[in-house]
This record gives sequence, structure tokens and C-alpha cells, in this order.
Amino acid sequence: MNQKTSTPNDVALASLERLLPDLQTLYTDIHSHPELSMQEERTAAIAADRLRGAGYEVTTGVGKTGVVGLLRNGDGPTVMLRADMDALPVKEATGLPYASNATAIDHEGKMVPVMHACGHDMHVTWLVGAATLLAQARDSWKGTLMAVFQPAEETAQGAQAMIDDGLFKRFPKPDVILGQHVMVGSAGIISSRVGVITSTGDSLQIRLFGKGAHGSMPQASIDPVIMAAATVMRLQTIVSREVAATDAVVVTIGALQAGTKENVIPDEALLKLNVRTFDETVRNRVLAAIERIVKAEAEASGAPRAPEITSLDHYNLVRNDPEATTRVADAFREHFTSSRVTETKPTTASEDFGSFGAETGSPSMFWFVGGTDPDVYTKAKAQGRLNELPTNHNPRFAPVIHPTLETGVEALVVAAQAWLAE
Repeated sequence: MNQKTSTPNDVALASLERLLPDLQTLYTDIHSHPELSMQEERTAAIAADRLRGAGYEVTTGVGKTGVVGLLRNGDGPTVMLRADMDALPVKEATGLPYASNATAIDHEGKMVPVMHACGHDMHVTWLVGAATLLAQARDSWKGTLMAVFQPAEETAQGAQAMIDDGLFKRFPKPDVILGQHVMVGSAGIISSRVGVITSTGDSLQIRLFGKGAHGSMPQASIDPVIMAAATVMRLQTIVSREVAATDAVVVTIGALQAGTKENVIPDEALLKLNVRTFDETVRNRVLAAIERIVKAEAEASGAPRAPEITSLDHYNLVRNDPEATTRVADAFREHFTSSRVTETKPTTASEDFGSFGAETGSPSMFWFVGGTDPDVYTKAKAQGRLNELPTNHNPRFAPVIHPTLETGVEALVVAAQAWLAE
């Protein structure tokens, strides 16, 4: 009778079931204790302790709060696995028993609620799990595993901060860079694509200047609230009237702040907006249109001075290397079966993961792991109500723990082994 030979993935994942209760506890703990960008001290310490316990050489404080773990296991390629750690200034509304009640001082000195509304708590847990399993199965692979826990993805600071702090000078240059993200989608399903997978992202702050007055005497004012309202409405025409329907663009005004009292016309109004594009020419056109409209509306209102337009952050495109993506996708299909591995369209979400490959020239691949209860997702899809599911950055966003947790751990192990086990 023929007996099936164990594969390197079988060996590395043999202990996953026993490890899952510990990983679930780790996940709920990190979820309950979120930290804002560049403040991830507790999370980084946990990641560092877990890596040390698994036998990694650990360096902390890379790019302020980043952690790098190296596990050298003979001659072979260097594979970098990346997880981001930061949370968002969002008040959690999931109602979960492990929901966050945390608050913190943000970069503007304001006390804000904090929540893992994007799933980075799951990302940290995934990488801890994969790093632990691969360390326990060193006989199944050769090479160097480089586990990177990155700060400040949400502010587009973290990847570049680690690079500027010598990530690829103090540590080996990776032969491949791999990362993943939990998203709305049926839990247990993995999706990716060759080429561009996430958009360019630009965030801007716009200060509009007026002339304050008593609310009963608007004729004595230059009202920045009206100026801001007109600007917001006109900015919506960029996508509908200045960009071809075949070019995907998003322009979102996420904040409009002006005044403190109903009968006082303020001196200033503040807008914060976000732009997502997939083409550099289109991006430049949209940004130029924003500047033109903002300045024109201020002039039309008789503003006493020109508006201030400040860049808050910028994300590059994440572009998956064709050969690396094919190799990993093939490994995924072999391990998970084709029914659990799908091709996705480019998403208008943005990521600073692409900075690593851009810096090194190393091939990279990024993929998504579904985090929605499969029954909930299937029902919503059948009813045409997928847009009602809480997305990333929503106060009610919370991945279902199983099978999201084990799927992400398996995916990192299988992707790494596509290089290390050869």
C-alpha cells in the first residue's frame, strides 16, 4: 500500500492546530490593546518576545518601533515576511467581548479612541504564528527567514522609516518580499493578482481663509464655511467630469472642520481629503484639478489670502511581480485547492508595502485573505448587499477569528516555503 510522502508544508503546519488556542489569545489581546502609528511599543514588545522565544535574532526599534527577526537556517534564499502593527483613531462599535476601550494622544495632541479597525492585529498574529511554525520545522527548509513587524502603515510612514533606518543595509537583502491583508471577503478564501493590486494614495489638508463676524451680520464676513461647502461640491466634479470613465479615481473629503458656535462666522475652515488613482498621469491631473478648484473657489469668495494645500501622506502603487505571484499562487492552489484561491481586481485601498520592493528591486507579492463569516458573506452576496458589510476602517469591522486566523498563518508558511523548501 502506497503511503503519501509528507511535504515541507505538511511538516511546517503539523503543529498549527495545537498552536491555534495560543494564537487566538494573542489576537484578542492585541485587539484589546491597539496602538496608534509610531506608538506601537506594547505590540512590538510582544512580537519581539515571541520571535526570541522561537529562536530568532531580534532587533527592535527599527524605524522607531519596528521589529526585525532573522532565522538563519543554512544556505538558501532570504524570504521577508511583513506584518503591520498600527491601529486607527476609531471608536470601536463591534460589541465584541474583547473590544477596545483604549484611548491615546494623537500626533496633534488630541485624546482619541483607538481601534484595530483595519485588521493589523490579525496580521501580527499571522506572522507570529508562521514564524513560530517555520522555526519548529527547520529540517523542512533552508535559507534565511526575515520577519518584519512594521509600524505606521496607516500614516504611510512605517515602511520608509524602517528603510531609512537601514532595513536593507543592517539586514540581508531579501530574495522575495511577501505580505498579506485581511479584507472583506469569505473567510478562508485567498485572492491576489499579477501586476497592480492596490492604488496610489494621496492625502491632503486644505486651509481656507475667510473673515470672521457675528452670525447676524454675514455681510461683514467672508464666510469660510460657504467657501468650504462650495469647494467640497465642486471637487466632486473631478471624477464625474474631468476623468475618463475608464480611469478609476476616488476623491473623498473625510473631514470638514469650521467654527465652534452657531452664531459666530469663523475665520478659517479646514478640509482633509484623500485621492486614489492607478495611473501617474491621471494622478497628476487630479491633483492639479484639486489645486485649481480650491484656489478658484477661494478667489470667487474674495478670500483675504490664498488657501494652504499641504500633503499629509503618499502611498505608491503595490505591484505584484509576475514570476513571484505565479509561484506563490501555484503553491496556494496546491495547498488550499483552487476553490479557495481566486483572482482579484485592483483595489482602491492603498498600502506602503510596495516601498520595500521599490527600495530593493526584489520581487514582491501581496495578497488578500477574506475575514467575513462565510455564511454572512454568501447571504449578503445572494441578496446584493455586500456593500452593507462593515469594511476596513469601519467601527464595526472585525474579522471572524476562524477560519481567518489559520488561513493567514497557512498562507504565510506556504508562500515562504515556495522559496525556502526548494
